[in-house]
Amino acid sequence: MYVAKRALCAFLIAFIIVILVQKFLISPTTVYGESMEPTFSDNDRIIIGKNTSIERFDIIVFDAPNSKEYYIKRVIGLPGDKVEMKNDKLYINGKKYNEPYLDKIKKSHKYRKITGDFTLEELTGKTIVPKDSLFVLGDNRLVSYDSRQFGFISFDSVIGEVKFQFFPFNEIGMRK
Repeated sequence: MYVAKRALCAFLIAFIIVILVQKFLISPTTVYGESMEPTFSDNDRIIIGKNTSIERFDIIVFDAPNSKEYYIKRVIGLPGDKVEMKNDKLYINGKKYNEPYLDKIKKSHKYRKITGDFTLEELTGKTIVPKDSLFVLGDNRLVSYDSRQFGFISFDSVIGEVKFQFFPFNEIGMRK
């Protein structure tokens, strides 16, 4: 009887620790859809960190606007940033940025732009990313439903930053 009580107590403590870790530190989740290909594919399994500071080009998971789902996208614009796309080139605050994570998809569409030209003002009516907001894009720009359609996301909607991929097994590791 004493051993059973100790085992039950140990199980409850372990259960509480797992719940707390998933609530406040890290959590596993699944990628749905093709908006982040080739970086992530449908049904990939990832770990997100919940206590991280978000930086430009981080991949985040957030509550979808107007839906009970969550999305995975890449952070392009931070508060105060002016973002525009010209001839498939990204400009943030007037500086051109390379997007090496798009190389594979650009090669497969070499005679076609993968991201249409835009400025924030054309998309949102704002010239810069507002305070407490982010501008996000999927890596598969031809099919991604992202800030070009739904606008900025709030920091409050961010669930976490992708830290690690654990499935499929041939893709295990840190991803950027």
